[in-house]
Amino acid sequence: MTFASTRLIAADITTMVVFYELVTGYSAEWLAPQFAEIVTSGARIAIGSTETVALFMEGSAEPGANRTAILEFRVDDVDSEFVRLKDKVDVVIEPKTLPWGNRTVQFRDPEGTIISLFTPATETAHARFGRR
Repeated sequence: MTFASTRLIAADITTMVVFYELVTGYSAEWLAPQFAEIVTSGARIAIGSTETVALFMEGSAEPGANRTAILEFRVDDVDSEFVRLKDKVDVVIEPKTLPWGNRTVQFRDPEGTIISLFTPATETAHARFGRR
């Protein structure tokens, strides 16, 4: 089995795609008017409009309802990413080092999902992720 992507359902797909292009620095590939993907070196983010939910099962997913998942992206310098994004996103926490050794900043996407950018900051974290 191979983990393929995380799919987000958006009430306003254009706003979501623009947001994730800003955060990741990658351009989306629009595979249909209701569906786009952003492929980074480590993950694929699929973004579907609410219209796509009915293709699976009506009501099985809804935009703005997530309060359990945090999408995490490893970056080279979390502090510089914070400076770049802080005036363009809804910040949840400013950069800080967490007990497991990652320096992290968190903010919300337009549908409310928490996005975490992190940089390994301790030897333990570097042992888990390697050095860049």
